[in-house]
Order: sequence, then C-alpha cells, then structure tokens
Amino acid sequence: MLRIGDKAPEFTLASDRGKQLSLKDFKGRQVLIFFFPKANTPG
Repeated sequence: MLRIGDKAPEFTLASDRGKQLSLKDFKGRQVLIFFFPKANTPG
C-alpha cells in the first residue's frame, strides 16, 4: 500500500485514444491521475 509522499510505481496503461502511456513518459512533469471503477462495478 502506498502512503502519502511515496513515489508512484511504474505502470503503463492505454489512453482514451488507445495510445500506450507510461508514467516514465512524464518524468520531470507534474501529473494528476484519476482512477475510476469500470461501469457496473463496486468502487
């Protein structure tokens, strides 16, 4: 489990346009990431 102040782990996900984006693509920049549950799932 991450705690406040921990560095985010490296990951790669598809963007809303289908392009693969990795957290390392944004190194040195501020990034805001929203996570949301898939439709019709608890979350």
